[in-house]
Amino acid sequence: MSEKMGFETLRAKYKDVLSKAFSTNNIDLLDSFSKNINESDRKAAMDQAFRDKLLELLIEDAETLESYVSFCIESCRRHMVTPTMPVVLLGDIFDALTLNKCEKMFTYVENGVNIWKEELFFVACKNNLLRMCNDLLRRLSRSQNTVFCGRILLFLAKFFPFSERSGLNIVSEFNLENITEFGGDNTSTLKDSLDEEMMVEEKTKLNIDYNLYCRFWSLQDFFRNPNTCYNKIQWKTFVAHSGSVLSAFSSYKLEAIELQKSKMNRLKPVTDDDMHGTKEQHYFAKFLTNQKLLELQLSDSNFRRCVLIQFLILFQYLSSSVKFKMETQELKKDQTDWVKETTALIYRLLGETPPDGQQFAECVQHILKREEHWNAWKNDGCPEFQKPKPPAAGEEEIRKSKVRRRPVGDIIKEYEGQQKCYLGNNDLTKLWNLCPDNLSACRTKERDFMPSLHSYMATALEPGVGARRTADGAWGWRALRLLARRSPHFFIHTNTPIGRLPDYLADMVKRVTRDAALAESSSNGDAASAIKQELKQEPTEEEGGEEQMEEVVIKEEDNNDMEQVPDSTNDEDDDKAARTRVTMLTPAQMDALCPALGDWKKLAAKLGFKPDEIQYFETENATDLLRAKNMLQLWCDDDEDASVENLLYIMEGLGMAEACEALRNAK
Repeated sequence: MSEKMGFETLRAKYKDVLSKAFSTNNIDLLDSFSKNINESDRKAAMDQAFRDKLLELLIEDAETLESYVSFCIESCRRHMVTPTMPVVLLGDIFDALTLNKCEKMFTYVENGVNIWKEELFFVACKNNLLRMCNDLLRRLSRSQNTVFCGRILLFLAKFFPFSERSGLNIVSEFNLENITEFGGDNTSTLKDSLDEEMMVEEKTKLNIDYNLYCRFWSLQDFFRNPNTCYNKIQWKTFVAHSGSVLSAFSSYKLEAIELQKSKMNRLKPVTDDDMHGTKEQHYFAKFLTNQKLLELQLSDSNFRRCVLIQFLILFQYLSSSVKFKMETQELKKDQTDWVKETTALIYRLLGETPPDGQQFAECVQHILKREEHWNAWKNDGCPEFQKPKPPAAGEEEIRKSKVRRRPVGDIIKEYEGQQKCYLGNNDLTKLWNLCPDNLSACRTKERDFMPSLHSYMATALEPGVGARRTADGAWGWRALRLLARRSPHFFIHTNTPIGRLPDYLADMVKRVTRDAALAESSSNGDAASAIKQELKQEPTEEEGGEEQMEEVVIKEEDNNDMEQVPDSTNDEDDDKAARTRVTMLTPAQMDALCPALGDWKKLAAKLGFKPDEIQYFETENATDLLRAKNMLQLWCDDDEDASVENLLYIMEGLGMAEACEALRNAK
């Protein structure tokens, strides 16, 4: 008894101090008063003092109540009261206020969602918050207080994480209690209550009989429980009823209703809302099922959209894989085909429904596409969403140092304004935009280059690189092409066959280097000393005791080679001009050859021209003679292997004997 009296006394003291602290907004006064008391007794007494003080403040306005709850939150952070106390106070406030005041007070709860997510309050208050919101939902009407109910559900969605199972329909249960009741006189229709003049003006009026009325509202049983569609008899019923309803939607266009409304609006005075387009759009959480209202409901675009979206949601459930479906709950091939055809029809009807039908249909399709990801997440067992780990200090600095990339679309528009092309790579973009005509840019003299034979072979003389270089297939292929154009050694016939290509290339490297040394020393009159110096530097491990014989042979070869080596090996332009004079087609040969070509397209394909290039020749030239001449001229200009000999060889392979004879006889 004494303990109870002590607790009551302590609670009364706390209430007085709490009143003074709240009125002066001085929480330090409350903190200093409770320091010398046991923590458990202090929190219990303080909790009760806060609730007692709330009874006196319930007659105050909402701002005072919000300030009082904020004062309690700050007391929790100083560990003077239990963390659940602010939510308990909110629950008491909502129990004592009317629904209109509760709706205004709930704004404070919504704005403080980050407070309730704090570690101090989340674990202790999540159940109390959920209980408080459920108590509010029980007091509200889903049809009359739709907005307030939606605000409560949105708050719970923001407060609880995605992985919170208390807010998930994991086993995919349906609200079977949502029963739609309908019925009435089967002889009464909407025509009995409409004006006769209105009936004359409406040429597309639909006769709503009792059969269509029953079929329409019986579809709600399938919408609330889609699993009934897996039954054969129920499926046939659903298909029949859906066909009747959708055919009624297809034949009863809303454009006629819009025209009729526009005619009626001409007789009405124009208001400010009509001028600014701010007419309020009405929303119904649940539609009435009276038969006399059905025809008017069919004229309502919101009503039609609601029904069509119900079809789409049902079809998505029937077609998707749900973890908790039974094995027998699967559509057959003909059922799947019907669902696809009907889905296309529904999207077409949504696109035809004003206003902004096509945009609305695309929006619905996007939302249902995102619903597939939600369904896949539930099938995986609703794994928890975890925030990515913060990057390390070094990675964060690197990320901050990176400049944000511009959108590709903006870059392309900028280049198009400058009449240039953007290829996504700086080097490629620069090369592509060097010249407006890329074909003419490829034919410029700057691009027609070839390295000297000595400089290319010298890369194989570097220490530790020679063996690898000669064994490289790409390097060897280029070396053979260069030898065929620049070295007389390539065409010397020997009785010794080539064993391995790397050995042959190594020997050619020695010869080319020796020739270059001889050419350089001959200008100084010191050829013999250069030969001896070259022989001393050559490796003789594989030559054995035949070194002297090799010297004699090499000297003889050197004497022959010296006669063939020109004075200057680096004069590439003279070499190219000499080759052109010998091997290229002359104008006389071109004039003699073109008339003899029977099928120039076959020769063009063999020379490597692509179909689009052949088509280019046809469109740019009027006659086959000019086309063949243009084709041969481009081949001679672009192909490195273009020569009279190669052309004769190709035409002989194609069986063009007449053309070969004309080319040989031409001067």
